[in-house]
Amino acid sequence: MARDEGTVFVGHSPAAGKDEELALRLANRHGLVTGATGTGKTVTLQVLAEGFARAGVPVFAADVKGDLSGIAMPGEPKDFLLKRAQEVGITYTPDSFPVIFWDLFGEKGHSVRTTISEMGPLLLAQLMELNEVQEGVLNIAFRLADERGLWLYDLKDLRAVIGFVADNAKTLTRDYGNVSAATVGAIQRQLLVLENQGADRFFGKPDLKISDLMRVDRSGYGTISVLAADKLMGSPRLYATFLLWLLSELFEDLPEVGDLDKPKLVFFFDEAHLLFDAAPKALLEKVEQVVRLIRSKGVGVYFVTQNPLDVPDSVLAQLGNRVQHALRAFTPRDQKAVRAAAETFRPNPKLDTARVITELGKGEALVSVLEGAGTPTMVERTLIAPPSARVGAITDAERAEVIARSPVRGLYDVTEDPRSAFEMLREEAEPAAQTSGPVTDAPSGPWGHVPREHAPDSRPEPTDRSAGRSPGGVPRVPRTGSARMTTTELVVRTVARSLASQVGNQLGKAILRGILGGRSR
Repeated sequence: MARDEGTVFVGHSPAAGKDEELALRLANRHGLVTGATGTGKTVTLQVLAEGFARAGVPVFAADVKGDLSGIAMPGEPKDFLLKRAQEVGITYTPDSFPVIFWDLFGEKGHSVRTTISEMGPLLLAQLMELNEVQEGVLNIAFRLADERGLWLYDLKDLRAVIGFVADNAKTLTRDYGNVSAATVGAIQRQLLVLENQGADRFFGKPDLKISDLMRVDRSGYGTISVLAADKLMGSPRLYATFLLWLLSELFEDLPEVGDLDKPKLVFFFDEAHLLFDAAPKALLEKVEQVVRLIRSKGVGVYFVTQNPLDVPDSVLAQLGNRVQHALRAFTPRDQKAVRAAAETFRPNPKLDTARVITELGKGEALVSVLEGAGTPTMVERTLIAPPSARVGAITDAERAEVIARSPVRGLYDVTEDPRSAFEMLREEAEPAAQTSGPVTDAPSGPWGHVPREHAPDSRPEPTDRSAGRSPGGVPRVPRTGSARMTTTELVVRTVARSLASQVGNQLGKAILRGILGGRSR
């Protein structure tokens, strides 16, 4: 709901006698919603999401507790909602919004996937918690895959290329730098950790199309994409990396549009501290760059977290629209955090901001939004408006009903397995194997490579040569004497001779990568 056209109604400030409304034309200047647990951050997120959707702006938001799912169902005129509506000067009108539920695990929504190639080495190294040396070897693997047209769709493809790097270590060291067995082993172990966390479900085809997050329904409402993240929060690094990848995809995919009358999409990043905790300086600098530049793509980014101090100063300075719920100040450290939060607002001489932060009730907040030429309003104590949709989680049956009528039903629910690096490396291996004897440890498919149903599963392959496979899952030819070489060694002999001469020509064909290492469009 909005009192004025072109705004999102946030709430009413009784002391100032004025409404707090967020201007749509300044919504791409980003924002921040902060406050202690239980103070009403999720309800505020819902109010903002409803306002944007009602204005025809698509929204993406993570639902870390399940409470945001109620936005898909009409609200109920409960006493506390009717009272708050009266306090802020509106008539409570139940409403529901077009919602698409997503889930990395494919359980509470449509599956969300990307490919290893699309994510790129920078974010993947962050996800895998690799050190600098390990990240360097991962970059070598991506470089080879990019230059040779080996598509890395899933973790099996990446393991195959890492195995190829291990088997070619001597040749690659000359051109790319040292590749040690210990480093490759560490990367393979981290791939296993990812699989144990369920990340293998996130990598593969079909991959998410950004256009499916930017839908507007027939009534003109922007679609609200809700990511079921309650289970995902058990793997916080995967959660943060996924949202950062999605932000990167928006940046790389969308054209420059400058300042619009309203954003093309608003992106809510809940539990934002997970993004910045333990992130290396180089990654933080790139995040700052993306946040600064993505506004020109028509995207507004809103971080949701407990304290403004969770967000680095360089990013915090770019967040113009702010809602601060209550903070508690029981310890000296808490008191310092309260003072720091108060200093992020434009002062109001009639308001002791630091004191009020500790006195705010549930559903109250300090609010400052951008106005005019983009200057922040003076901070005001505000009663947040009630949501129009249901407050709280929906039932499993209701969720299933929403998913059944989803506009993307059937587009992402079945995993595809196209030809990629795993198969391509096998196909390279087999012609060489024919010159030294048949491959005896794996059946051949109709197209000369091993059918996927007979391919190794996602568990790490044994590294012992007597086990019959390389770390990358490429079958080996059994040794019968000193003259007999493995399949991989035969491939290396052929490939290595032309690799150096091909590099110069292939550089122009290699995938161009953007700020965060994903594929540049």
